[in-house]
Amino acid sequence: MWSVLAEAQREQHRRAEAQRRAAAAAQREHERAQREAQRAAARGEREALKAYQQGRESDAARRSAELDARVAELRGVLAVGLAGPGFSPAAGGRPAVPPFDPGPLGVPVPMPDQNWYLVPPPAGPQAYHPGARRQWEEQSAQARAAFERDWQAAWAAEQQRQHRLADYRAQYEAWAAERHRLLAGQAAQAGRLAARLRAGEAAAVAEYFEAVVDWREDWPDGFPADGETSWDASARRLVVRWELPPYEVVPPVDRYRYVRSEDREDEVARPVGRRRELYREVLAQCALRVLAEVFRADADGLLASVGLNGVLVATDPATGREGERCLLAVEVDREVFAGLALDRVAPLDCLVDALGGRIAARPDKGGTVAEVPASSAPAPAPPSPVADGEGPDLFEMDPLEFEELIAELFRRRGLRTSTTARSGDEGVDVLAEDPDPITGGKIVIQAKRYRKTVPPSAVRDLESTMRRQGANRGILVTTAGFGPGSRKHAEGQPLTLVDGPMLLALLREQGLPGRLGPAPTAAVPAQRSAPAASAAPAASVASVTPAASVTPAVELTPGQNLLLPGEEVRVRFRSDGAEADLTLLLLDADGRVRHDGDFVFYHQPTAEDGAVALRPDDRSATVRTGRLPDAVRRVAISVNLDADGDGTCADLVDPAVELACGGGRWVFRPPADPAVSAMLVAEVYRHPADGWKLRAVGQGWSDGLAGLARDHGVDVA
Repeated sequence: MWSVLAEAQREQHRRAEAQRRAAAAAQREHERAQREAQRAAARGEREALKAYQQGRESDAARRSAELDARVAELRGVLAVGLAGPGFSPAAGGRPAVPPFDPGPLGVPVPMPDQNWYLVPPPAGPQAYHPGARRQWEEQSAQARAAFERDWQAAWAAEQQRQHRLADYRAQYEAWAAERHRLLAGQAAQAGRLAARLRAGEAAAVAEYFEAVVDWREDWPDGFPADGETSWDASARRLVVRWELPPYEVVPPVDRYRYVRSEDREDEVARPVGRRRELYREVLAQCALRVLAEVFRADADGLLASVGLNGVLVATDPATGREGERCLLAVEVDREVFAGLALDRVAPLDCLVDALGGRIAARPDKGGTVAEVPASSAPAPAPPSPVADGEGPDLFEMDPLEFEELIAELFRRRGLRTSTTARSGDEGVDVLAEDPDPITGGKIVIQAKRYRKTVPPSAVRDLESTMRRQGANRGILVTTAGFGPGSRKHAEGQPLTLVDGPMLLALLREQGLPGRLGPAPTAAVPAQRSAPAASAAPAASVASVTPAASVTPAVELTPGQNLLLPGEEVRVRFRSDGAEADLTLLLLDADGRVRHDGDFVFYHQPTAEDGAVALRPDDRSATVRTGRLPDAVRRVAISVNLDADGDGTCADLVDPAVELACGGGRWVFRPPADPAVSAMLVAEVYRHPADGWKLRAVGQGWSDGLAGLARDHGVDVA
């Protein structure tokens, strides 16, 4: 009996131990599953976060790509116009009725395949696991239900697509019938118009070419594409008044950037200068495209010349009323226009330099130009550009005439200006108002005809006058220069200082005359006056011998340009004071480098197999224009101070850039601007008609070489 009891106790103990071990194993399995679930959840969170961030980055990249596509569309306005079909009088100018294109509605909704929903039965040891069969049956039932649900949804979507497709087809057929009817009427009207054209009826010519300029429908979004014409039969002269797109067609945002650390999307603004230049290029493309369309449609040679006024219809912020501003004007003869290769021109250079057109320097700020007259009276010739050294000597000009000149200068730059009376002007020579509704306001301008450096007291007086007048900006214009004290006082203040070289550049930009000092004598090319000098090898700008045959260097002012007499340009920079080097950039038609190899500096001294070469002293270089590829449109020559220091151009002592080419010699003295540490001093550029030319610039960057390089497309780390 005792043995039976002991065996029962042992059995009970074994069962308890087995239950304990089973419970412990279940607990371990539960903990393992819990840890695995936590790890899976963590992986899921990381993957979800990664997917979220990648989605935000992709969205920013997509939106940036849309901006790039918009800019490409704007840069291609002229190309699209040249590639499109010409005006077709037989169809009233309009293209034929396009075929029916259902687009996405023409694609059937894909129906789900039942094979996609099959759940494989359990296999191997798992097939004998308790509940495995039941779980498979439940999953199969859920899959069948999902298939039926998805099939019903797809079938409903397909039925809806077919209904929408039928409606769309009916709308197209109604539209096409109406279109055919209109085309038939336009064809008949075009026949009558052609007969009137052959009869020489003036109204028919204007009507015909108005249809020509209005017929194209492939302008980018936001472009009005609307014009009016007038015809002068005696002069065989057509004048087109064409509505231009507003400044807003150029995106203010350059790109979008997702910041992971802060989970936000940033808008990187397009630099104001680049946005304005792109807008001016778009305006020039519009003008060239309209002119090309008009001349292409003139199969009978009716037109001897065409004038074009490009106007912007916008609200005047001063009156609140809608009005027109003329942003560009050009008049061109048939023979001149026929000589252009429009598919290869730089639009702005072509409009201004080759055709003699005028375009507002600041079209986004209310700038205007004089219109081409539309009357039948002989049209006055557009003012020719003021040559260097032309016009009155500003030093000798009557003070009142000088003030009137300064008022006209800022009036042409888009400000409303008026001169003050000689007595009681309270230190104000010119009162101006910027019409911009956001950044505009009252401006006081003082004009100083000085021969010596303007003292800091004049800057302090301008600041006091500005506050007394309630103005939000003051401008001090002088024929001389400013010292460090004056510039330091103007820093951080709403004051602008315009020295003599800058004043000449502004006057020349607006077609106004003026010079500083006696008119320079024309330089005679060295090869004409002394052939032996041009034959001698030249190691640098100053190495041509003998000394008696060296052509005197011509002083250049900002904005001045000239035709290069040879294919090799030698550049040398000299100055005392702060350390500075030369840097050169090879730029395409958009003003940007094609790749990093177009950036010539002390770490990369040559480009294009030596076509542009920087010498070991980093202060002299050679540009061989004849060896540059067609894709290079400009070579920008800049001076930059040591990037590791805090020096500015004001720390350079007597800086000068000396240039020599084909016996000609020139010198440009960069302005001593304390706000910049890198300056684009000159550029060698292709002119569509004249070939390679040289231009003095003087444009600076406050963030040094990095800013200059970045603005020209160099990837700065």
